[in-house]
Amino acid sequence: MTSRSLYLWSMASTERRVSSAGASSTPGLAPATCRWAGWTAAALIVTSTLLTVAYQWLSPVHDLAPDEAHYWDWSRQLDWSYYSKGPLVAWLIRGADEVLGMWSIAWRGDRAAAVRFPAALCHALLLTGWYLLTVNVFRSATLALSVVGLAVCIPLVRIGAILMTIDPPFLACWCWALLAVLWGLRGRRWAWGIAAIATAVGVLAKYTMLLFPAVVTLFVLFHYRHKDGWRGLGLLYAGTVVGLLPIVYWNAQHDWVSVRHVLGQVAAVGQQAGSRFRLNGPVLFLGGQLGTMFGLWLLAFLVAAWKFSPWRDGAPAVRLLWWASFPLWLFFGLASCLKPGQANWPAPAYIAGFVLTVAWLVDYLQWGKYRREVAVAAIANSTLGLIAVVLLHFPQLYRPVLARILPPPSEREPAPVRRLDLTARLAGWKALANHLDLLREQLTPPQALPPVLCGTYWTHPGLLRFYSRGHPDTYTIGIPNRSDRHSQYDFWRPNPVADPHLFRGRTFLIVGDIGPHLLPAFERIEMPQRFTYVHNGVPLQSWTIWIAHGFRGWDRLPPFEPSY
Repeated sequence: MTSRSLYLWSMASTERRVSSAGASSTPGLAPATCRWAGWTAAALIVTSTLLTVAYQWLSPVHDLAPDEAHYWDWSRQLDWSYYSKGPLVAWLIRGADEVLGMWSIAWRGDRAAAVRFPAALCHALLLTGWYLLTVNVFRSATLALSVVGLAVCIPLVRIGAILMTIDPPFLACWCWALLAVLWGLRGRRWAWGIAAIATAVGVLAKYTMLLFPAVVTLFVLFHYRHKDGWRGLGLLYAGTVVGLLPIVYWNAQHDWVSVRHVLGQVAAVGQQAGSRFRLNGPVLFLGGQLGTMFGLWLLAFLVAAWKFSPWRDGAPAVRLLWWASFPLWLFFGLASCLKPGQANWPAPAYIAGFVLTVAWLVDYLQWGKYRREVAVAAIANSTLGLIAVVLLHFPQLYRPVLARILPPPSEREPAPVRRLDLTARLAGWKALANHLDLLREQLTPPQALPPVLCGTYWTHPGLLRFYSRGHPDTYTIGIPNRSDRHSQYDFWRPNPVADPHLFRGRTFLIVGDIGPHLLPAFERIEMPQRFTYVHNGVPLQSWTIWIAHGFRGWDRLPPFEPSY
């Protein structure tokens, strides 16, 4: 064990003596100080959660993200599973919408605050789990407070608190499952049941949860070949199977489409099968992770992975965190040689990894050679992270600056701010839906059906349905347009792609670019309209709107190919 590790474990021993003897000769770890750290962490978690809820309900800055609206659309038609994900996100949104939906409408005019409320709860669960995990591994309330305090300064953590996607419940389940396994390894057999339940729920949120039993298995194989460990693993795998049952049941009725979709994501089947080995994949992966962990934290994570590696540190709890972090992160890094993936895919590796990272940082600031420089870098990185968090919440603070330094809007690029402002993608959908409502009224003759509202990409229908008056049925025609992948909308019937005979003769109101494959499907298509959303004088989003009359149907559709 290194001197730095000895320091950390001396802290652990001291705090264990504090808890048993009720006093300590170390002033920084006196019982009052430990209680102060715990109460401060609790106050920080509660404050962060309350500020999140207040922002969701009081600030109409961001419209729903495409994924959020897509999952809200799922929640309107509850099922055992869905095309690309498990059902948990739809269940949570439906529950929040049933309880808070009408209040959200009365308060802010739509259901967005209700849709996003579960994300705030998952944020509180994640921070609490992080605190307890750190305390249980290093026996230091002050270190756990540091983990929570630094975590809220990471933009990715704050994004997960505001936007209700599959990641907030998934990461909360991962964190609590890891904590329960740690309890189970220390002789609390009941904790394995909690780990099994958390794993089952996590699988319903995101398939990546299937990797959790794998990392625990590796830890048991290498470091804990005890009968209690094997029994606990059996219970953990049983929980995983229970979580998979609804997903397997749904897929058995839908030609195992989710399985093929996931295999398509990793380029194992379909048109991308056998694709070339990507030499630049790891470079792109590292670039994405630098942005995800906001610079310094990624470097500190890699250093901590080395310093706390199992062959350097013999503490079982630390070894468990290591197996749940760096090998998992390395797995996604190697997978990037086949498929770039998304920057948030290795996120579960940072649950355990961030605890080790902060532990190493605290230790280094005590004994490191360049501790002053590292301290300055850590403070600067956290400050920049906090500034980024504020700007993510209030993009109106910097958009006028971007508008001045970027080229002016043009016909080719009507919203140049989108180059640098990722939050611009969450703006204007409500305004677009209001405009489409007016068009639908104008295009609806007396005693006739209104135009069919659809988009050319799978992200469009959910947003159009959410913000349009009365939540009308919306569809995607991206497959015949050759512009989209398959999605859940292909399984909801009727729809214009699978049931064209039910829509013949109708007028279509289409959002997005259309190609030559769509032209024969209509008798007449008007010249496109351009709708640009401008906020405080800054164009943020722009859409092309087509009015297509006399739907005829499709001559030929491309074969079904599940893909990412």
